[in-house]
Amino acid sequence: MTLAFGSSSGTAEVAPLTPAQRRTRARIETGIRLAAPGLNLLLAVGDRLSRLIEPEDHEYYPPRETRLEPPARGGGPDRG
Repeated sequence: MTLAFGSSSGTAEVAPLTPAQRRTRARIETGIRLAAPGLNLLLAVGDRLSRLIEPEDHEYYPPRETRLEPPARGGGPDRG
């Protein structure tokens, strides 16, 4: 497979898929489409079940701390 990057569009141009590759891709996409509702249901049931078992997660912490003001820089009054 050759990749050539178009200078003006910024997208990669790839070789066209063979008929066998198209069939395989279609089968996989169909399988994903058929499995998606069941997987969504499984996730929803797991979410509800986890909330019933432990309504409040004591070990949860936010991924990052948000600050309204940036931290102070330099030698402020608390620096000796």
